[in-house]
Amino acid sequence: METKPALKSRANESVPDFFPLTPRKDLPFGFMKLVCGLVLFMAGTVLGMAMRARFNWYFTSHTELFFPQTMYCADCDPETMVLKNFVKPSHLAHKMTDDELFWRATMVPKIHEFPFKRTPKVAFMFLTRGPLPFSSLWDIFFKGHEGLFSVYVHTLPEYKLNASKNSAFYERQIPSEEVQWGSATLVDAEKRLLANALLDFSNERFVLLSESCIPVFNFQTVYEYLINSAHSFVQSYDEDSPRGRGRYNTRMRPAIKLSQWRKGSEWFELSRELAVNIVSDYKYYRIFQKLCRPSCYPDEHYIPTYLNMFHGPLNANRSVTWVDWSRLGPHPATYGRESVTVNFIESIRNNGTICTYNNEPTSVCYLFARKFAPSALEPLLNMTSTVLDF
Repeated sequence: METKPALKSRANESVPDFFPLTPRKDLPFGFMKLVCGLVLFMAGTVLGMAMRARFNWYFTSHTELFFPQTMYCADCDPETMVLKNFVKPSHLAHKMTDDELFWRATMVPKIHEFPFKRTPKVAFMFLTRGPLPFSSLWDIFFKGHEGLFSVYVHTLPEYKLNASKNSAFYERQIPSEEVQWGSATLVDAEKRLLANALLDFSNERFVLLSESCIPVFNFQTVYEYLINSAHSFVQSYDEDSPRGRGRYNTRMRPAIKLSQWRKGSEWFELSRELAVNIVSDYKYYRIFQKLCRPSCYPDEHYIPTYLNMFHGPLNANRSVTWVDWSRLGPHPATYGRESVTVNFIESIRNNGTICTYNNEPTSVCYLFARKFAPSALEPLLNMTSTVLDF
């Protein structure tokens, strides 16, 4: 019997693998990622160190730019933040706008004691279009009284005041703007002078003068009279005429009533308290700026009316500046060489009463006079050692 060969189990057969497994790539691929990450990390580290070194070199070499120790300004004190430059600016030149200047000037400290030695000064503020023909007379007036006065001059913007280094007017021009007679720009100039003078905390009294004004008494008399006065001297009166109440604009109501309307001379003298109040006022000034126009003149009505409304008890309602209006017309009489005599100056002095220091006089006392022509300078200089006693 033919025996059939036994079938071998397929499990035991060695069957060639036609689909062999590929070698594992997990480990080499991960290793490559690790290497790439390390390379990038090292590259970033090297780049960061290089950039850091670059920045360190830049900032180190530009220390003065980022952490300045030198003050870059013309003719200024290196220690600009010291107290002395806050209470008394070293220079009058600045680039502040009027709004910025008025804001800065009306800062009032709450502490009444001063952390520095303060000697009260009188600020002499000259409002002029150009030259000061009596500057030599004023220099004689000021001589020997340094530290008791300050001088401020408002001129046309393009005008440069020529004064010697020995003059009280040397470098005393303030940043000025164009001024037109009969307009609110005159009040702007007055407030600009006040604001610049208020920057000096030692200024206690403020006198507005023109280029045609002269002193009638010597400096010590003027200084004592003003510093010891409990009142300011602003002419303020009610005049029921076309040149008084006739200039009132009914559109000013209800902020300003006709009964509050006042008139007075442009030439005033103010205490520091009232000067701060006038410079800080915008509400009532803007009413005058808008509604008081020729033939209403803001320089004759704004300050007299404002003080009458809010600070009447602090005002003497009279001026310390003598003006001769006897010749009538829109301008006062002008006096030249032929008019200026000893008797003439004495008559101005005695128009009211001789100034007293202890008690406030009840009648007029004139410390200054206007309007004088340049030709009056020589006779005035000749009288300084006798009548004027400067």
